[in-house]
Amino acid sequence: MQLKGPKTPNLLQKIQWVADPVGYMETATQEYPEMFVAKVVGLGDSLIFVNNPQAIQEILTNDRQKYTAPGEFNKILTPLIGDYSVIMLEGDRHKERRKLIMPSFHGDRMKNYGELIIRLTEKVISELPTDQPFSARTAMQEISLQVILEAVFGLHEGELCQKLKHFVALMSDLFQSPLTSAFLFFPFLQKDLGAWSPWGYFVRQRQQIDELLYAEIETRRSQPDPNRTDILSLLMSARDEAGNPMTDRELRDELMTLLFAGHETTATAMAWGLYWTHHVPGVREKLLEELDTLGESPDPMSIFRLPYLTAVCNETLRIHPVGMLTFPRLVKEKIELLGQELEAGQILVGCIYLLHQREDLYPNPKQFKPERFLERQFSPYEFMPFGGGVRRCMGEALAIFEMKLVLATILSHYQLALADKKPEKPQRRGVTLAQANGVKMVLKGERIAQKQPVASVV
Repeated sequence: MQLKGPKTPNLLQKIQWVADPVGYMETATQEYPEMFVAKVVGLGDSLIFVNNPQAIQEILTNDRQKYTAPGEFNKILTPLIGDYSVIMLEGDRHKERRKLIMPSFHGDRMKNYGELIIRLTEKVISELPTDQPFSARTAMQEISLQVILEAVFGLHEGELCQKLKHFVALMSDLFQSPLTSAFLFFPFLQKDLGAWSPWGYFVRQRQQIDELLYAEIETRRSQPDPNRTDILSLLMSARDEAGNPMTDRELRDELMTLLFAGHETTATAMAWGLYWTHHVPGVREKLLEELDTLGESPDPMSIFRLPYLTAVCNETLRIHPVGMLTFPRLVKEKIELLGQELEAGQILVGCIYLLHQREDLYPNPKQFKPERFLERQFSPYEFMPFGGGVRRCMGEALAIFEMKLVLATILSHYQLALADKKPEKPQRRGVTLAQANGVKMVLKGERIAQKQPVASVV
């Protein structure tokens, strides 16, 4: 029995996928609830979307004889991050690079970032004018970009820090709508027709960032500092089995991946968190009640462990996951999945968005309900905002830590309100889902924490 999918002509499906990915997925799943063939952009002629949790688990955790995770299927990201980042690597090279980078996002390093995150959040929000609309996503982007610059480069301030923030922010915003995102999905649009053309402008912004990165790499090579513990220093000190260091190009591609994947997605998630805590009655009040039990200037790890805050962040990542799909897997041999025969060479993705919208897992999935994460435990293949398997997001721990601390700091210390009463809708932003209008908010002023009675604390 041949696996089926939407019957719309291929080109029209590709356009729908770029212009309205949520509409495309939700329409398809009504007719094909567990798995369907999608004729979409950038990953060959057809891609099989899977949203059954057991099937996704098999795809992402099975041995390499049945499925592989080749980096070549991530070529859509090449214009942004190049060909030599961890996302593009395969097999043992991919495993070794992950092993090198992962420690920077865990353990004691996380505690060091805690105070930085709180300090940056207070600085960014306190500088906003009161009673004037601002884009919550832009404010969150400023915080998350500075955090990643600190983690990757060890940069607090200075000329390099300011220039990188400027050019990375400009380049990120180039793909803020479905129309401009189309340049990533349709290679024939990638024509440099001069600085005035969209792709030409992108190329020049990328060149500015490249010059900054290569200059910093050269400086670090000529003036090595064994006491530095930022990610760039760790990458530069690493050696492969033959004793060779990473090339400048490999370092550049890894830095671009960390810069863009490391701050864009987190900023989007935090902006959604601000939206939902102010859009749904009762959520903000319940969260503030929990936060106030910690008293003034709480320890970052105490904030991180709060159960209702954790549930709010999880529900935010469930209802609008920033990443819609897992990284692709290639079928290596003829197999059966969900009663369907798949041929060698077919490409599968776990559809995170549709998985998170399953009625059998999340009753009334369109409703924002943090309590669902207090009432039951979800498996890593039922709730997977950061993907799964060997290509699970490396920055997950930092992203969750940052999201919790930023939301807690803002809600505890400031009074905000949504500037627009219309519901915020998800929209394509590059290869991710973000807010169509950036979550417009208004700063009303500072908030005075309510002292909790001792019984409440206990």
